[in-house]
Order: sequence, then C-alpha cells, then structure tokens
Amino acid sequence: MATPAKLLLLLLLVAALGYAAADSHRYSPGDAVPLYANKVGPFHNPSETYRYFDLPFCAPDKVKDKIEALGEVLNGDRLVDAPYKLDFRVDHDAKSVCTKTLTKDDVVKFRNAVSKDYYFQMYYDDLPLWGFIGSKPDKADSGDKYHLYRHIIFDILYNNDRVIEVNVHSDQNAVVDLTEDKEVDVEFLYTVKWKETQTPFEKRMEKYSSSSVMPHHLEVHWFSIINSCVTVLLLTGFLATILMRVLKNDFVKYSHDEEEPDDQEETGWKYIHGDVFRFPKNKSLFSAALGTGTQLFVLTTFIFILALVGVFYPYNRGAFFTALVVIYALTSGIAGYTATAFYCQLEGTNWVRNLLLTGCLFCGPLFLTFCFLNTVAIAYNATAALPFGTICVIVLIWTLVTFPLLVLGGIAGKNSKNDFQAPCRTTKFPREVPPLAWYRTTIPQMAMAGFLPFSAIYIELYYIFASIWGHRIYTIYSILFIVFIILLIVTAFITVALTYFQLTAEDHEWWWRSFLCGGSTGFFVFGYCLYYYRERSDMSGFMQTSFFFGYMACICYAFFLMLGMVGFRAALLFVRHIYKSIKCE
Repeated sequence: MATPAKLLLLLLLVAALGYAAADSHRYSPGDAVPLYANKVGPFHNPSETYRYFDLPFCAPDKVKDKIEALGEVLNGDRLVDAPYKLDFRVDHDAKSVCTKTLTKDDVVKFRNAVSKDYYFQMYYDDLPLWGFIGSKPDKADSGDKYHLYRHIIFDILYNNDRVIEVNVHSDQNAVVDLTEDKEVDVEFLYTVKWKETQTPFEKRMEKYSSSSVMPHHLEVHWFSIINSCVTVLLLTGFLATILMRVLKNDFVKYSHDEEEPDDQEETGWKYIHGDVFRFPKNKSLFSAALGTGTQLFVLTTFIFILALVGVFYPYNRGAFFTALVVIYALTSGIAGYTATAFYCQLEGTNWVRNLLLTGCLFCGPLFLTFCFLNTVAIAYNATAALPFGTICVIVLIWTLVTFPLLVLGGIAGKNSKNDFQAPCRTTKFPREVPPLAWYRTTIPQMAMAGFLPFSAIYIELYYIFASIWGHRIYTIYSILFIVFIILLIVTAFITVALTYFQLTAEDHEWWWRSFLCGGSTGFFVFGYCLYYYRERSDMSGFMQTSFFFGYMACICYAFFLMLGMVGFRAALLFVRHIYKSIKCE
C-alpha cells in the first residue's frame, strides 16, 4: 500500500511549493498589486453567494475572470479583477471609480441586497477583505432608510517591499438613499492609505488564526474540551473495569464448568459458541460498508495529518477541497481491497457485484445529493453551481483514477486468499435467538451506543459548524485531533460493551448490530444539525436550507460508515479474544 505514502509526500510537496511561492509577493513602489473581487451574498447564508458584478457596481467593459484551481471552484470562489487600483505604496484620497445612473431595477437590486445584509469579499495580494455593501433600517426604528455605501476606504500595512495587512471600511457619511424606487445618480469613490509596520511577512496570516476562535473564549474552549474528555474517559474506564471483572468471572466459571460432568448445560455467551461466527445476512452489503468505512477512516487520517503540518492555513483557497478530492480518489483502492477481501473471507462468490456496490455505497448518495443541490444553485444563479468543465474534471478523476484503483484493490483482495479466523466451529443449523427485552433490540441499543461518543464531541461541533456554515476560521486542529482520537476510543469501547451484553443474552446476531451501534453517532450528529439550524444560526431560504441539510446528511452518512467500521472491528477483536480463551467443543 504505497499509494497513501506517495499521496502524502505529493501534497506536502505542493504545500512546500505554495510556501516557496511567497517570494513572488514582493513589490516596488508603484507596482500593480492584484486585487480580485470574489463574491457577494447574504451574511447569514454562507452557501448563497453570487458573482460580484451580479450587483450593478462599477464594472469594466470586459470582466476578466481569474483562472482558478479545482478546490477554489468547489469552494464557490469566482474571482474577477476588481474595479479599484491599489498600486503598492500609492495613496489615493476619494478617487472616483465611476459615475453611473442607477435605474429603478438597479435600485431594487441594491435595496434587496442591503435588506438581506449582503457582504462583499475580495482578495488583495492573497489577503482576504470583506465588508457590507450598505445599511438597512433597524427593526426598532422603521423610520430609517436603506442606504448604499459609495465610498470604500482601504487601510494597508506594508513592511519594506511586502504587503502585510489590509482592512476595508466604508464612509458612513457617503451613502445613497435606496428607499424609493427612482433613478439616482451615484459616484463611487475609494480611498487608499498606506502605513508601515514591523510585522514580518511570515506572520501576516496570524491575524486570521488568532481571531479564529475568539481568543477571549479560548481558555473556556480548552476547559470545556478537557472537562468533556475527562468525563468520557472516566465513564469509559469505569465501563472497561466492570467489563473486565465480569469477563474474569466468566472465564473462571467456564473453566470450572469444563471440569464438571459433560451433561451440565452451558449458559451465557459460551452457550452460543457454535453460532457466534455464523456469517451475517447481506454479506455483500456488509463487506461494502466495511470497505467504504475503512476508506473514509484513512481519508480522515490523512486530512488530519495535512491539517496538523499546516497545509490548511487560513484562506489557503480551495486547499481543503482539493485534498478531499485527491485523497478520496487515491484511497479508493483501500475500499476495494478491504471489501473484496472480507467478502471472500465470508465465502462470497459474486465479488464483482460486491466491488461495484462498494464503489457506489458512498459515491451514489453523494452524487444524487450533488445533482439536486447543483440544480438548485443553477436556478438561483449562485456561485455554488459548478461549471460544466469542473463537473467533467471530477468525472474524469472518478473514471481514470478512482474506479481503476477500486478495481485493482478488489482484484488484490480477491487474490489475498485469507480465510476467516474463527476460534470456534460453526454449527450446521442456526440456533434460535430467544425473545429479547425491548431495550435489547436494535434501536434502543443504537441510541445508547451513540450518546456517549456524541457527548465527547458535541462541544467541538459548534466551532466546526460555525466555521463551515458561518464566517469563523477554524485553526485549532490539535484540539480536533484529540477529540477525534477520543471519539474512536469511546466508540470502540461502547460497541464492545454492548456486544458483550448481547452475547450474554444468547443473541448471536452481533455482526450488523455492532456496525449499527458504532455508526449511530452519525444520527446524533444529524440531530445536532437540526438544533444548530433552528437555535444557533440565522440561515434561511430554500437554497441555504437545502445545502445545509443535503451536505450535512452526506457528512453524517460518512460518519456512520466510518464509525460503524471502527465499532465492528473492535467488536470482532473482542469476540475472537473471549472465544479463544475458553475451550469450545
């Protein structure tokens, strides 16, 4: 499996080249510094963004688009040359951009945008800047008017020949009244002020990192995470201690029973040793879910590695989405190998169908969700709608990289010739499962299994959601990685415990149950999505609601598959261990 190692080296090389490219950010006085206008949109609907010149700002005769990478397009960035000229260390005071007459339709467009708290985003020398386009009446004072800002002020800090920081604000006294539907003449202005600073170029991104989680709340954030982790670890340790003590008593009891006459009846989990390794129903689907979950686990691990080494620094446009696409494509062989090898161990015969099922198990729902959401974005004419060329690139990546690696992994898995390692022989006829109490059925067990892992991550979920579905920047990947490790540990322990209790009730159908219990945290995360949308955000509108629930459903589904795999693997190790420790006839 050299592919993941090569992948990591490749991405680290790309990151290093990105840092090396910093040498190009040097300018002489009077040099043109690139300023790109990115997008505009409602502040509370981060997915609902539009091209900058969809609003009737001062536009050149021919709008020039910047050539963008795959990740930037997936992120919804649509950069164009901005109408402002910000040459290096050249001040301007109330310089005119253009004078234009806003028609009634233009006034209505701007007023609707102002009423929805539209903001604009630009990039100057790869530094982000943003501001609101106007002000609206306060709800408490309906007598106020809708105003459009027509004078933008740029404050730029430099150190020798490099741009260090850029801020933008609007002149509150230079406004245009948009309250009435009538034509109005507007002169758009901008001011540029340059100041020297001693901040080195290497630290110019620290401004965005330090504001990522609100520094005055960082200690509270750490305390909350540590408190949550300690609580969960104590509960897990308590559960593990009880389980080990009970198991020890079981081993003593069963070893004592072996010395008794043969006609003594077996009870508990030893009683079902002839059925516990009976292969599950729908073995092809089970193997596909296991393979896909393994791939998603490897994908998550590589993403964490890249995050911890600093590849995803603030506003490295599109790096995260590029890494997701590339790593997912290159790890598809892992899914094919794991699924097919396990399917063959379960004595499956139609490995080709199993391989195709593996390839479609996660990509299928994701593709259908994307088709629906992209159609919605096209209807809204939003930047979230992927261009046809980008869709073709993704299809080519799947056709030329993902699918061939999936097939190669499947062939390698089929030829691995590994037998399933079962300490006990399986009887010819399955033993009937005795009637179970309601709390021992699948749904209540999943609810119990998902609650404890979710309690370990729910504090961190708010910060992640505020970053993905808001305007905060998430940079404390070390905390997130610690939480991820604890999530895996707790998921494994709770699944093992519930599997043990299931076996003691003489219920030998633990295969699917362990997978469902391990992955049940995904349902809790989706439940948190409902809470976050209603109580913690101001998102609204059909497009934003569709994007939020559509893509979060896919993420929660990925959580389900990945943690389900972790739960099953832990349960399988546990079951093999306890049945190896006793004498089975």
